[in-house]
Amino acid sequence: MTIRLYDTGARQIRDFVPLTEGCVSVYLCGATVQSAPHIGHIRSGLNFDILRRWFTYRGYDVTFVRNVTDIDDKIIAKAAEQGRPWWSIGYENERAFTDGYTALGCLPPTYEPRATGHITEMVEMMRGLIERGHAYDADGSVYFDVRSYDGYLELSRQELDHLMQPSGDGETGKRDPRDFALWKAAKPGEPDWETPWGRGRPGWHLECSAMAHKYLGPSFDIHGGGLDLIFPHHENEIAQAKAYGDEFATYWLHNAWVTMAREKMSKSLGNSVLVSEMVQRWRPIVLRYYLGTPHYRSMIEFSEEALREAESAFARIEGFVQRATHLAGQSAVPAEVPLAFARAMDDDLGVPQALAVVHTTVRQGNSALAADDKEAAVARLAEVRAMLGVLGLDPLDPHWAGESDRGGAVTRKDAHGVVDTLVRLALQQREAARTRKDWPVADAIRDQLNRSGLVVEDAQDGPRWHFG
Repeated sequence: MTIRLYDTGARQIRDFVPLTEGCVSVYLCGATVQSAPHIGHIRSGLNFDILRRWFTYRGYDVTFVRNVTDIDDKIIAKAAEQGRPWWSIGYENERAFTDGYTALGCLPPTYEPRATGHITEMVEMMRGLIERGHAYDADGSVYFDVRSYDGYLELSRQELDHLMQPSGDGETGKRDPRDFALWKAAKPGEPDWETPWGRGRPGWHLECSAMAHKYLGPSFDIHGGGLDLIFPHHENEIAQAKAYGDEFATYWLHNAWVTMAREKMSKSLGNSVLVSEMVQRWRPIVLRYYLGTPHYRSMIEFSEEALREAESAFARIEGFVQRATHLAGQSAVPAEVPLAFARAMDDDLGVPQALAVVHTTVRQGNSALAADDKEAAVARLAEVRAMLGVLGLDPLDPHWAGESDRGGAVTRKDAHGVVDTLVRLALQQREAARTRKDWPVADAIRDQLNRSGLVVEDAQDGPRWHFG
């Protein structure tokens, strides 16, 4: 079966054909570390983590690069505002991003290069662009000449003559106001590095072209990022790289945003929800379910109600996995994912359709448990865990072990454990009533639990419960 992906450049779903058979190379634009991550930032990492896991499941050897932009205007502004070194701002927030990715179960990238560690590569690329007539130096800065590259704006499909960009702060000497900075001349009090054209610091776009070239070569399979990066960032990356002589990315994938009141989540708009705060209120695996299971190209409108629905949906999956694992013991064996799941994932990473297969299989497994059909229950368990493994949502994965034990006070992330304790107390009361043959009281306790959305099953080793 062929994996098919929506290519932003082609504006259509295309068959994925790797440049090297059996291998996939991916470059994902990572964090600009001027502040701690909100859940909109982390969504991109989750979406591409699932893509990576699916390629791996399909037998590909994946090289995954996710960069860190540790120097830019916003970081410098934050440093001045807080009276701190620019690098301390960047390092603190880089750690926060890493913690966020890890908390939500993202696999570490193959390489995670920082912009400031690749000044040499940027200087080399600028030198080549100047020699080829695509860039020029002026007043200590280096600019890309957008009119020198015929393919400029092909990704975003804009018209150059209709594109007007004001000159940036301190960006003097431009031949055209739409030319963009590869290198910014040094300013008093700002970090700078030596180049043949004077001291200064990188422009935002140059770093990604240079680092992609270093770690993935002149051509690679997939370049990813959020929709907001299509222009100017990805457009400018393409211009730099191709004008330099690279083929650059074959496929362009972009994930949609997390929104609040239909506005893109952004710290500048004051509508962001920090990952560090959310994992204190919700189990990280539930946050992953909430952010990772909608289609990557669809917007997620954030709400507490939607999170509660995600929590309930995941609890049904988790309840089956726990009960079936208890029944299976050591008899469960790894399984292939069902064909319908594979078809959904192959079709532009159709996670919502794939998740429907998970829930269908869980219902089948619950029916098998209710019928004491151990063989069927164990078979469904193996399929469910195979699918959850691809989605990074297997509750038995060691990564999630003890997640409800982290933190201090009881919060929503360990609510399942609290519910379990309370339900077991009720079941003990029911068992006591059954022992003294007080059937009306025993039935009343069971009926009350059922009305609360819980299902109680009497088994040989005692009563069990799960969400209905």
